[in-house]
Amino acid sequence: MEILSPAGNLEKLKYALQYGADAVYCAGKRFGLRAKAGNLYNQELLIAREISTKLGKKLYITLNILAHNSDLQELPEYLDFLKKLKPDGLIVSDLGIFSLCREIAPELPLHISTQANITNYQSAKFWHNQGAQRVVLARELNLDEIKKIKQEVPELELEVFVHGAMCIAYSGRCLLSAFINERSANQGICTQVCRWGFAISEKKHEGQWFELQEDNYGSYVLNSKDLCLLDYLQELENIGVDSVKIEGRMKSLYYVANTARAYRHALDNKSSSTFLHEELDKISHREYSTGFVASQGEQNYQSSAYIRNYQFIGTILEQDENFAKIEIRAKFEIGEIIEFIFPNFEDDFQYEVKEIFDEYMRPIPKTDPNSTIFLRINKKIPPHGIIRKKL
Repeated sequence: MEILSPAGNLEKLKYALQYGADAVYCAGKRFGLRAKAGNLYNQELLIAREISTKLGKKLYITLNILAHNSDLQELPEYLDFLKKLKPDGLIVSDLGIFSLCREIAPELPLHISTQANITNYQSAKFWHNQGAQRVVLARELNLDEIKKIKQEVPELELEVFVHGAMCIAYSGRCLLSAFINERSANQGICTQVCRWGFAISEKKHEGQWFELQEDNYGSYVLNSKDLCLLDYLQELENIGVDSVKIEGRMKSLYYVANTARAYRHALDNKSSSTFLHEELDKISHREYSTGFVASQGEQNYQSSAYIRNYQFIGTILEQDENFAKIEIRAKFEIGEIIEFIFPNFEDDFQYEVKEIFDEYMRPIPKTDPNSTIFLRINKKIPPHGIIRKKL
């Protein structure tokens, strides 16, 4: 079973693949449902293809907006580019985009996005008959429903979301943001209205607002908990699911890396230990739930805020036997305990900061974000290290 990680930009793509993902999904500068994710220019997509091929991993490109007429004008040229790029699959939801892909780049495998709301085997069979290689099932399914779809259409690949943010709307097709802010979720520019705190008013009492209140924090009536199906990987694999997908093209490279290695370890060792759950708690997240797999989805009525117990503070650029050169993302200072993490958990270690050197090897008391510093490590460490600290 494939572990599929998000790649909001080229840097995140590299870390996802190094930390255990079998494949990544990313978008070009248009046609993807995460318009603010950074995304990749065509030249960067060529680099992404080169990296994934070298590592023996797969690269999928999202073309999953619900297209308007104006969107279709530039699509043929982009599809000509993708033909040359030869990704391992195109993720689409719109029938018009699907038909253009079949017409212009028939050799590229097509994956049907969760936006297509596939909740039954007849829908899955329809898409397979149209030429789709894979469908990304709607999140609103339980294990028995997933199993039934695989039994009825065994030759069709199934992809299932197992981690990350959950939309309040069915399979993510939502009009709230477009209605309130004129920014359509179906075009990739959602403002996450469902995460807002709401109040109600009575039309005869203009200007008076009444809080929807569960407690002193108010209430977030449309706010979904995050999905975490770490404990269900073996059941999904036994069903015959082909790919498990992690949400998060807007998240940090630390989120991408640590989720990839946690799910990699759980799948390889057929175990979801307390330790792995603790690691997933160390990334930025909302309260976790099992979504619809084991229940009917869960809402968080208290807060839409992220839980942040650990902070991502840097990446190791290079190292020799004595020093590690580090790109700083958030500050730390002498006297703090920081943690180094790597693709393999057994390589992780804690480090008490006793001295810091700037880029000219001058001693400094603390770091500044977006700077380069050196730490004296005095031992050989693996490549692709990430640094975090407990808050």
